[in-house]
Amino acid sequence: MKAAVDLNVLLDVIQHRQPHYQDSAQVLSRIRNGEVAAVLPSHAVTTFHYLLAKAAGAKTADQKVDWLLTHFDIAVADKTIFRRARQLAIADFEDGVVAALAEATKCDYVVTRNVADFAGSPVPPLTPTDFLELLQEPPDEDPGPSET
Repeated sequence: MKAAVDLNVLLDVIQHRQPHYQDSAQVLSRIRNGEVAAVLPSHAVTTFHYLLAKAAGAKTADQKVDWLLTHFDIAVADKTIFRRARQLAIADFEDGVVAALAEATKCDYVVTRNVADFAGSPVPPLTPTDFLELLQEPPDEDPGPSET
């Protein structure tokens, strides 16, 4: 399974935002453990670094960005992605870019706390809680050809 992760999930963890911290941290743990392939939009990395450097200093921000670069693929927006984002029925342009990047990188889901904002996304949005529940479901198994 492959998921695009919205910046708000990272911020839940780094800022210990309650009541979201636990599930968002668990999503990151599943990514770290290799249970989920994950994609971050490149603009999320720079915004994350900026916010963390202001709050905790450049050294901490550098270390956390290095962690992100180890565990996530980074999707870069180009003119095609921006045009696709403008075509989507998503009011917030940044969310549209995340959705377009998720589509372009063939993600199965967008993990975000702002599911309603992704209503027009071609990739289904899930909250961290719902995403974790999905990971708990047994995979569909192909029963093979039936004997008749």
